Amino acid sequence: YAFCRLADDAVDLSDTPVDALAVLTQRLDRAFDGRPLNNPADRAFARTVERFNVPKALPAALLEGFEWDARLQRYDSLSDLHGYAARVAGTVGAMMALLMGARETSQIARATDLGAAMQLTNIARDVGEDARNGRLYLPQQWMREAGLDPDEWLADPQFNPALASVIARLLTAAQHLYERAGAGIQSLPADCRPGIYAARFLYAEIGHELERKGLDSVSRRTVVSGTRKVQLLARALAAAAPSREEAVTGLLEEARFLVEAAAASGLPQEAAAGHTRARSEALPPWWDFHGRAVRLIEFFEHLERRDQESRATKFGPIEVGVSLSREGGIS
Repeated sequence: YAFCRLADDAVDLSDTPVDALAVLTQRLDRAFDGRPLNNPADRAFARTVERFNVPKALPAALLEGFEWDARLQRYDSLSDLHGYAARVAGTVGAMMALLMGARETSQIARATDLGAAMQLTNIARDVGEDARNGRLYLPQQWMREAGLDPDEWLADPQFNPALASVIARLLTAAQHLYERAGAGIQSLPADCRPGIYAARFLYAEIGHELERKGLDSVSRRTVVSGTRKVQLLARALAAAAPSREEAVTGLLEEARFLVEAAAASGLPQEAAAGHTRARSEALPPWWDFHGRAVRLIEFFEHLERRDQESRATKFGPIEVGVSLSREGGIS
């Protein structure tokens, strides 16, 4: 998490993102060569990728997504946008799955589905904020079909019924991926399921709340109330109980290269044993639902604070009011 978070910040907050990416690529190479830079994040990252046989293709694809951000790349179709989401979020899902001991193709595919779904939700939520910073992630084909010229709209971003229809389509695409992802969560270790269900429910709820507010993510930012978060965390704990989920086949084609790379990696027995031991030491026991709920709330609050701090640094005092109301998240 530290390496991915710091890499994101290094590009986002840099005056010369191309140079920042070059440095990140060197750091990645050194970590995979067993010669990480002498700082805590790089040392821990190098140990983790070796211990769990994380293929280099996954973090390399993440950096490629950051490069697309740095050049303000736009996306013409939903497939193009899926390619971006696979890189900046599907990679995180795949790496997390490997750390949880998941190696089957179906498990990795569902992890990349969840990452991509969360990224699509982020995009739908942040349309106005992204536009004011010169970024446009909505599929341009969809905008043109709705009667919007992407260049003209970006020059003067306003909410209107046509834009609402595009955002609605994006949330529908995200919901499809959330539903696919749910079929894979039950195959994860029992003590990992509550956290992943929580991520799924909390992010999907952002989209539901946005729909309830009329799909306007230009003039205001959608947040999920604290009370609703607690309700969803309780739902996540309940959903984590063993159950039979309907099997889902196939994968997001734009994430195929990630799925194949992750599924091809092996996990040494000592790594699996160490992972189980580390999880048992880091978390309350599986039956302590209250303790696990508290830990999940603390984790998401930490992510929110981290996101707020980085955005406050990036945008300065004028944007702090917006930053403080942001929903926390990995990306």
